Amino acid sequence: MGKYSKEDIIKFVEEGDVEFIRMQFTDVFGRLKNVAITASQIQKAVNNEIMIDGSSIEGFVRINESDMYLHPDLDSYTTLPWRPQQGKVARMICDVYLPDGTPFEGDPRSTLKKVLKIAEEKGYSFNVGPECEFFLFETDDKGLPTTQTNDDAGYFDLDPLDHGGSTRREICMMLEKMGYEVEASHHEVARGQHEIDFKYADALKTADNVMTFKFAVKTIAQKNGLHATFMPKPIFGINGSGMHTNMSLFRDGKNVFADPSDPLGLSKEAYSFIAGILAHIESMTAITNPLVNSYKRLVPGYEAPCYLSWSASNRSALIRIPAARGQGTRVELRCPDPSCNPYLELAVCLMAGLDGIEKGLVPPEEILDNIFAMSEEERKAKNIKSLPSSLKEALDKMLEDELVCNTLGKHIITQYTEGKYAEWDEYRTAVSDWEVSKYLMMY
Repeated sequence: MGKYSKEDIIKFVEEGDVEFIRMQFTDVFGRLKNVAITASQIQKAVNNEIMIDGSSIEGFVRINESDMYLHPDLDSYTTLPWRPQQGKVARMICDVYLPDGTPFEGDPRSTLKKVLKIAEEKGYSFNVGPECEFFLFETDDKGLPTTQTNDDAGYFDLDPLDHGGSTRREICMMLEKMGYEVEASHHEVARGQHEIDFKYADALKTADNVMTFKFAVKTIAQKNGLHATFMPKPIFGINGSGMHTNMSLFRDGKNVFADPSDPLGLSKEAYSFIAGILAHIESMTAITNPLVNSYKRLVPGYEAPCYLSWSASNRSALIRIPAARGQGTRVELRCPDPSCNPYLELAVCLMAGLDGIEKGLVPPEEILDNIFAMSEEERKAKNIKSLPSSLKEALDKMLEDELVCNTLGKHIITQYTEGKYAEWDEYRTAVSDWEVSKYLMMY
């Protein structure tokens, strides 16, 4: 049973001075969409009668099969605290359904729900805690974003160096009004870069939280005359933004990754989960790192992991096991960036980990040394491979992996790769400022 009924939602709207409700959903490429309805339509909304034209959504359907319906998750109802408190605006997160009442196979949220059902049938629940990084940039006289920060702060610095501190605090306060438990917020390594961490939750709630988080951050930044971006690497020469993903499996309320008798405090399931991720990560990277720009972040020298490895403490490894043990034992995947679709990211992460457990996979030897400081020969001797170096390479790898393709389903794989190969081709054929600067005079 959910915490809210249809009657609850109708009462909230009628008695709470709510004038508009945003019916939100996410497209294949991780972009938040919505249909705004007036309060007079709330009865239709809670009875799944709000229709959208799916042919107008990139990656959804063709024009001859366009009618779709939004089924709101009633428990996701909340008002948007940054909007006026007279004539409030609320939102509900929705699943997308076909007219025959079946879930749309191209809906990323439904894809994650299917994978979570598979885990549930095996006795597992999947908890996730993301670490979302973003940049705050100034805008020009026309309100358009620049890459100027007016910010000289570094890791954990504070005012007056941290010029985004007040906006970051406002974001935290707004998120808490929406029910988030914000655990920490701080300035990150690069100038203009910030991180806000919220408490872990079950995977579906976490994916919803990530989408709401990005919506809130961008909205509040704009209100304050700034531009927030989750672009992974907006500035050359400084660190990019990641979304480290902390994952754990529970059974009967107990963390199955914990084993106090093991030297590292990890269970056999934890080791196999790590091995499953490593076995599929090259194929998953097109999902965890979905932009051409994502691969400008995944290079040595900027703290972003780019080598297939794991460690209980080594931050140069792709997978790290944070220090907490017992119920807090978790596996941290460090390559994802915040431009990814969180529903698809968590779906492929979970299925890869479960594949490792089902097959009893064993991970390679733990890497304790700084991988960034190793030569190519040293990495080769330890059999440390690299993540894909481009979106094109990542897409090619993904299409070779049956588990990843089956997890996402034929519709999403087809639409996603078609869109992303087109993105790669557009990038490949464009003439960049670097090329003009490098070659125009020389040749």
